[in-house]
Amino acid sequence: MSKSLFDRLLGRVVTRGRLEVVDAAGALHAFGVPEPGFPEVRIRLTDAKVARDILLDPRLGAGEAFMDGRLVIEQGDVMALVQLLRANRPWEVGAKLHKPGPVRGAIRRAKAFADGFNEARRSKDNVAHHYDIGNDLYRLMLDAGYMQYSCAYWPHDGMTLDEAQEAKLAHIAAKLALEPGQQVLDIGCGWGGMAIYLARHADVRVLGVTLSQEQLALARTRAAEAGVADRVRFELTDYRALPATGARFDRIVSVGMFEHVGRPQFGEFFRTAARLLTDDGVMLLHTIGRMGSPGSTDAFTRKYIFPGGYIPALSETVAASEKVRLIATDVETLRLHYALTLRAWYDRCMANRAAIEAMYDARFFRMWTFYLAGATAAFESGGMCNYQIQYARDRHALPLARDYIAAGEQRLLAD
Repeated sequence: MSKSLFDRLLGRVVTRGRLEVVDAAGALHAFGVPEPGFPEVRIRLTDAKVARDILLDPRLGAGEAFMDGRLVIEQGDVMALVQLLRANRPWEVGAKLHKPGPVRGAIRRAKAFADGFNEARRSKDNVAHHYDIGNDLYRLMLDAGYMQYSCAYWPHDGMTLDEAQEAKLAHIAAKLALEPGQQVLDIGCGWGGMAIYLARHADVRVLGVTLSQEQLALARTRAAEAGVADRVRFELTDYRALPATGARFDRIVSVGMFEHVGRPQFGEFFRTAARLLTDDGVMLLHTIGRMGSPGSTDAFTRKYIFPGGYIPALSETVAASEKVRLIATDVETLRLHYALTLRAWYDRCMANRAAIEAMYDARFFRMWTFYLAGATAAFESGGMCNYQIQYARDRHALPLARDYIAAGEQRLLAD
C-alpha cells in the first residue's frame, strides 16, 4: 500500500523534469517529462520501508533515508533532487486563496509556539547545537574575508561569494547611517565579521554578543588579527541581560539571529532592543522570513539543524515591534539572494567533501548537504526570503529620503 501511495504522490508532484526511482526489488518507476531548466535525477531505495518513511513525513523521512544511505542518488545530486521536487510546486503557484480551517490553524500556531519557546538556558543549548560543531567546517564553507553565515547581497552578476558578502556588509552599514564615535551593539555577532567591518570602515565602537563559545574565541582572534581589538569587544552574553547593565547604544544591528529567537520571545526581543537604543538610535534587523503568513518549522530542521528555530513572517515581526513604538523606517525584501548564497556554500562543501567527512563522517556530510539543498530550494521555489527592516525610535533620526543608503554604500565599497 505504501508503495502504491508513494508512486501516486510522486506522479502528482513531478510533472516537469524527470525522476526515476529504482525500488528495493529493482523495479524502475519513472515520473515526469524531460524539460529544459528542470533536472533529471535517478534514485535508488535500498529497502521497502523508505517509501513509508517519506509518506509519513516527506522532509524528515527523505532526509533521514538520505543520511542513512537508504536513499541513494545514482544520477544527479541531492541539490538536483530537491530542486526537481520543489520547482514542480513553486510557492507562488500553489497559493490557496481561502481561509484555513480553525483546527488546522490552531495546530499550526501551537506547533510554532512550542518549537520556538527559548528561555535563556535553552537558547544557549540550541545555539551550541549548530554553531559549536567546530569552526573548521565553517572556514571551508564561508567567505574568507568576514566569515558571514547569513545571506549575501548580489546586486549584479558575476560576483564571488566574498564580494557578495562584503556588499552585504556595506548595504547594512549604509542603512545604519553611522557617525564617528558611535556605540554599536551587534546581537548574535557570529565570528565577528560585521563588528570588524564596522570598526574598520565607520570609526565606531562595537560590542558583539553571542551564545557560542566557538564563535566567541574565533571572533576575538579575528578582531586582533584585523587590528581593531581596541574598538571591538565580544562577550558570551544573552542579549536579554544587557539592559540590567545600563548600557545604551546609538546603533543596533542583528544579522541572522532573529531566526533563533522563537515567536514567543518576539515581544521580549523588541522590548530589549528599544530599551538599549538611545533616543535617536537606529536598528537594522536582517532575518530570513516567510513571504506568506506565519507557519511552523519542519521536523528535519527542528531535529537536526536549528532546534528552537522559527522563520518569521513579516506581519508578525512588524506587529511585535509596533508594540514598543519602534518605527519601521525602511523594509527591503531580498528574494533570491540567499539562494545564490546557499548554492555557493553547497559548492564549497562539495569541493571539500573529503575534508568534511574526515572531520565528522559520511552521514554528517549527507545531512549537511541535504540541509543546504533544502534551504536553497526554499528560496528558489518555496516561500522563503530575507527581510531587512530598519527601525528608529524617533521620526527625525534619519534623512527624509532613502538616497543616503545608496550613497553611503558606494562610499563604503570604494573605501
